[in-house]
Amino acid sequence: MPADTQSSPVSKGALWGGRIASALPVLMLLFSASGKFMQPPPVMEGFVRLGYAESLALALGIVELTCTALYLIPRTSILGAILLTGYLGGATATHVRVGDPFSMFIIPVILGVLVWGGLFLRDPRLRALIPLRS
Repeated sequence: MPADTQSSPVSKGALWGGRIASALPVLMLLFSASGKFMQPPPVMEGFVRLGYAESLALALGIVELTCTALYLIPRTSILGAILLTGYLGGATATHVRVGDPFSMFIIPVILGVLVWGGLFLRDPRLRALIPLRS
């Protein structure tokens, strides 16, 4: 990589801030995926209420877990963030479609912001791609 396109190293504060900001959506997504794998009655009732077939729970859990795993691996974290953006966008659209209150459909939006904010703080590749100051 040419010297003028290399990114500066991430400070310890930014690195730890990014890790903390990334941890919340990762924990929430892992919790959500585990619910899809275990399929307790409240989760299955939620699927029906949102208009999804109960048979999709396992597949959606696999997609959610795969996207989250890609996000956790430093080499594939940007791809993981892109895929999680699509997944969380679908969750937001689903909640809006069924008329859930603001407090329900804002959660995936906040998680998406944390996914990208945490990644921006901890990954110099993203900082080089999206410089916030000149």
